[in-house]
Amino acid sequence: MLQKRWLQIRGDPSVRQFVFDQERIASEFDAHLDEVLMHVETLILKHGVFHAKVHFSSGQVTLWLLQDPLRYRVHIKEEFLDPNLCLAYPCVAYTQMAVVPTTVIPLVLAEFKRLRGMDPQMYLRSGSLNVINGLVGLNFSCDGSHYLGYAEFLDRARELYV
Repeated sequence: MLQKRWLQIRGDPSVRQFVFDQERIASEFDAHLDEVLMHVETLILKHGVFHAKVHFSSGQVTLWLLQDPLRYRVHIKEEFLDPNLCLAYPCVAYTQMAVVPTTVIPLVLAEFKRLRGMDPQMYLRSGSLNVINGLVGLNFSCDGSHYLGYAEFLDRARELYV
């Protein structure tokens, strides 16, 4: 069932207190952001991934697969940037259980990219998409987290998510 409300969770006050004393330092993923997001899109559309979380700051991606949903896979930056990564996963048609249309996936991922680079202090640390329940998860540098449906996320994409 698709979540109907935007859930915002404010994190550790000590992190929020010093958010303007920090500045984002480009990660290895930032240097290859289009490639990272292209791999995520391909894995979701063609390789049975129904939930993907991109940890932009630490350079890792966590994947949940339809064929084995109780075990997630973690790929570090070197693995995920390997051009042959997708070959490690069998070809699987996009699931009919998905509530997220295939045309929306690149739009969500493009917003992740925009939110990652929108501000040097307030930036996206990680973003996730679950195509079965339709939820987008966002974690920001200020230790704020958001969970909302993909449609609302895209409708309100130009609002500040912190």
